[in-house]
Amino acid sequence: MQILINTSSMTPIYEQIADQIKKLIKSEALKAGDPLPSVRSFAKDYKISALTVKKAYDVLDEEGFIRTIHGKGSYVAEISVNVVLEEQQKILENELEEWIMKAIRQGFSREDVTTMFNLLMEEKYDKNR
Repeated sequence: MQILINTSSMTPIYEQIADQIKKLIKSEALKAGDPLPSVRSFAKDYKISALTVKKAYDVLDEEGFIRTIHGKGSYVAEISVNVVLEEQQKILENELEEWIMKAIRQGFSREDVTTMFNLLMEEKYDKNR
C-alpha cells in the first residue's frame, strides 16, 4: 500500500491518509479482509504521529470502510458501495445543514446562501474533479 503525504497541503494529514485508503478500497486495490498496517508501523514508515494514523483509521472505521478489532488490527470491511455512499451522503447532508443553519443565524438571505454555494461549487468542485 503506497500513500503519498503532502506536508505542505492545507488538507490535514489524517484526511489525506483516509482519502487515499478509501480510493484504494473503491478501486479494489484493497479488498475486503485485507489487513492494514498497524498504527505504529504505519506511523514509523511514514514518519508521522501514531495519533494521526489512529485518527485516519477512526474516520475510516466510522465511515464503514474498515473494521478495527482491538488487539488484532484493522481490516478492509465487507462493504456494499451503496451502503458507503449512503453513509457519506448522510454525513455531508448533516454538514450542509449545519452550514445553512449558521448562515441563517448570521442573517444571510436564502439568495445569499444560494449564491455562495453556487460560487463555491464553480470554484472548488470543478477544480477538484
